Amino acid sequence: MQRKKIYNPSSKEGANERKIFGGNPTGIFELNDIKYQWAYNLWEVMLNNTWFPKEVDMTRDVVDYKNLTDAEKTAYDKALSQLIFMDSLQTNNLIDNVNPYVTSPEINLILVRQSFEEALHSQSYAVMVDSISTNTDEIYTLWRKDMMLKHKNDAIAAVYEELAKDPTETNFVKACFANQILEGIYFYSGFTYLYTLARSGKMLGSAQMIRFIQRDEVTHLVLFKNLINTLRKERPDLFTDELKAEVIGMFKKAVELEVAWGKYITQGQILGLTDAIVEQYIQYLADDRLQSVGFEKLYNVTNPIKWVDDFSKFNDQKTNFFEGNVANYSKGSLTFDDDF
Repeated sequence: MQRKKIYNPSSKEGANERKIFGGNPTGIFELNDIKYQWAYNLWEVMLNNTWFPKEVDMTRDVVDYKNLTDAEKTAYDKALSQLIFMDSLQTNNLIDNVNPYVTSPEINLILVRQSFEEALHSQSYAVMVDSISTNTDEIYTLWRKDMMLKHKNDAIAAVYEELAKDPTETNFVKACFANQILEGIYFYSGFTYLYTLARSGKMLGSAQMIRFIQRDEVTHLVLFKNLINTLRKERPDLFTDELKAEVIGMFKKAVELEVAWGKYITQGQILGLTDAIVEQYIQYLADDRLQSVGFEKLYNVTNPIKWVDDFSKFNDQKTNFFEGNVANYSKGSLTFDDDF
């Protein structure tokens, strides 16, 4: 694949001739005539979701954190460190690694917006860390020191690095599936540990911050789901048996890594998250993500913690997190329903 030209006055490409990659864009964002309507609709939803980390009151979390058990603090810190790494990776990956090859301006829009949101999430974690941590450096350097976390991070980054080193059409598609794994399995798993604390009445500000972040992640999931499904229609030649086998292998590896990580950070000491529940929930997430992009389920398990689905939503939010159907919803309330 070739990186798109940022200024290409010789191009005569019309809207109907646009491609996700391999097109010949002028470099002008002509948005009155578009091809991928789903992308523009998603752009408007993302704009309506605009929020800022300082809107969330973290005051109570300062006290709550001091009263967490050692096991709860460990799970909180490690989950937060994992999330910090993934949003950092995504901010750069989208702008430097994916968007340069996307030749549809309406899709460029939402990739740039997603990258902004990933950067905003990084600021959110900084607010959380600065509010509650007695050792900021510990959380921010954990990705270097904790070998379990480093092993998982290395695996996540490997597919993106493959695209950077060898920007082929197949590697681009694989990177899209890697995004489904990152946004739809790894992030959701990390969010769940923080929701579990909040469900027992602890770290409510942190959970509220995660609610805002997860609302963004819904749109990110839909973005890459639609990229994959659109490519499947426009370029069925790319979806070979070999690619499908690689994708299944990627998802199996992701489940293996995330299950091991989940058991490692909870140590069976977080109320409501037994090892069996952690494993089944991650398998459930993998099945749901695979189904959304035309693959069959691997594990055929039910959601063992259905409360997460409702707990993660704002009162006025109109979206199904696990089906990824986005409606046009507005910013949610900044208060929790105390009835857990």
